Amino acid sequence: MSLFIASLNSGSNGNCYYVGNEHEAVLVDAGISCRETEKRMLRLGLSMKKVRAIFVSHEHSDHINGIPVLSKKYQLPVYITPPTMRGGSLVIDGELLNSFTPFETVTIGGLNITPFPKKHDASDPYSFTITSAGVTVGVFTDIGIACENLVSHFSRCHAAFLEANYDDDMLDKGGYPYHLKRRIRGGNGHLSNKQAVELFIAHRPAFMSHLLLAHLSKNNNDPQLVQELFEACAGGVNIIVASRYQETEVYYINGNHNPELAGNKGAIDLKPVQTSLF
Repeated sequence: MSLFIASLNSGSNGNCYYVGNEHEAVLVDAGISCRETEKRMLRLGLSMKKVRAIFVSHEHSDHINGIPVLSKKYQLPVYITPPTMRGGSLVIDGELLNSFTPFETVTIGGLNITPFPKKHDASDPYSFTITSAGVTVGVFTDIGIACENLVSHFSRCHAAFLEANYDDDMLDKGGYPYHLKRRIRGGNGHLSNKQAVELFIAHRPAFMSHLLLAHLSKNNNDPQLVQELFEACAGGVNIIVASRYQETEVYYINGNHNPELAGNKGAIDLKPVQTSLF
């Protein structure tokens, strides 16, 4: 059984990531509106009927804005810790509210979702890995540093969404006030291009097939710069920069990656099989 992944949106204006197999799927965060989530899912041929739950990384608005309406409309369970729930002031129907415990796997159909703590300036922030039949995808954004938890989980992934938030020079020369620059790079803010590429080079497993670079800053980064930086050391991994304006393609992760045979695009044409799969 393989996993299908897509970024529905990635950036400070909203984050939402889809991970699923042939039978069920989860969303990690839902920071865009219910209507926009539906539109982007439809364009990709993904069915909301397959989505079984929303997992919440932390309470910042760009990760939670769409959750109340999306959860209520589709009766989707929301997995969120109490501090994040309080911090986000979310209103969610009680029967749909679920908590989770660090490092304890939540099983939803054929999907196993494992949360682990991360460094970020939120009340109780988490990243997640999602595994199905031996194939693992990680969702690693809003990270202050590449801590031991991140290194350990990244090194197990066949594919990952990885934050590359800012370029150091662009941040230094940009117009942000000093306190905001300090917050971004202070260890509980965001991961820079340099930090992300160092993690990728040092800890990517040989079987990683796709890396989706996520949560790029609008003012302190450039998608082409990031693409070129990572492609220079890709080693057969398909590099995709997730947009803050639109969804990515759906990518097929089957766990059988051979770097020497990897193509340039990495996406498959899902149109002939969308009805049966999604």
